[in-house]
Amino acid sequence: MHQRDTRTLETQIVEQLRTCFDPEIPVNIYDLGLIYAVTVTPAGAVHVTMTLTSPACPAAGSLPGEVKTKVAESPGVTDVQVKVVWEPPWDPSKMSEDARLELGLL
Repeated sequence: MHQRDTRTLETQIVEQLRTCFDPEIPVNIYDLGLIYAVTVTPAGAVHVTMTLTSPACPAAGSLPGEVKTKVAESPGVTDVQVKVVWEPPWDPSKMSEDARLELGLL
């Protein structure tokens, strides 16, 4: 896979991530700022670094698995690893402008 192809795959993955929602907040997890990094290797392996709104988030057991499943659906993905991190902690400043607007925070 060429660098251009990995960028295309990364774009497709971001679109897939935008179909995942935190069950408590009506905004997708990408625009909510829960996805800290998406790395695609030339072999099609994808590494996603993400967080949750809090360690006590009710979706802690299900959301990382949903992310893995959604990313794996992208054509060209050969492997998916999802890592949940707590540093830096999530806060509303990580949300996109669209997400803040949707939640009435602008």
